[in-house]
Amino acid sequence: MKKGLMIGALSLALLAAAVAGVAGGHAMHAETQLVAVQTAVLRQGSSGGEVKEVQRRLKNWGYYSGAVDGIFGEGTRKAVISFQQKNGLTADGIVGKATYKALGMNDSYNALNGSSSSSSGGVSGYTSSDVYLMAKAIYAEGRGESYTGQVAIGAVIMNRVKSPDFPNTIAGVIYQKGAFTAVDDGQINLEPNDTAYRAARDAINGWDPTYGCLYYYNPAVATSSWIFGRETVTVIGKHVFAI
Repeated sequence: MKKGLMIGALSLALLAAAVAGVAGGHAMHAETQLVAVQTAVLRQGSSGGEVKEVQRRLKNWGYYSGAVDGIFGEGTRKAVISFQQKNGLTADGIVGKATYKALGMNDSYNALNGSSSSSSGGVSGYTSSDVYLMAKAIYAEGRGESYTGQVAIGAVIMNRVKSPDFPNTIAGVIYQKGAFTAVDDGQINLEPNDTAYRAARDAINGWDPTYGCLYYYNPAVATSSWIFGRETVTVIGKHVFAI
């Protein structure tokens, strides 16, 4: 009798443990899903690699002066709000889809948007030849510049593609007569490196550190008096970006 009671008690204990395990598994799964959402949409109190990348980009553009430490504090929130105001976004200090897109963080935007495309792969609407030519132009014109500065060159090319005042293809813009020094002096034929490829993809995917500029120049070597008359929007490295 005692042996039967012991076996029955053990069976009940095992059953309870199994039920608890299943329930715990569901709870853990729900917690994991919650963490994933909190990681994707960044706000004060968030932390991690995405926060660090947001801080790095905002710091490069002059919005953020704190440490790039991956901790979303009050300073990061204020920097995000300033960036959002500058870019016509809802200034709530929260990094969601629209802010990711404006920051050029396309992998984060695509993940939040439920898209499988990535800035490290192909780019929608453009061929591999377009990406290659853009990378060549970026490498030839700005291989000594920072990564943001290289993306900015690509952004100018993309802004021209979208403008009715310029050709409507990447090739048309790059090879427009007199448009780029690198085409005139043959540096366009240099083979681009991986950094130029990444910058080309980021620019084509919509990252625009220039805020819509159509022109850029190096004031130390520019010879056209006309270009100096354009309205300056920002300066990145050695290049002045203007409209």
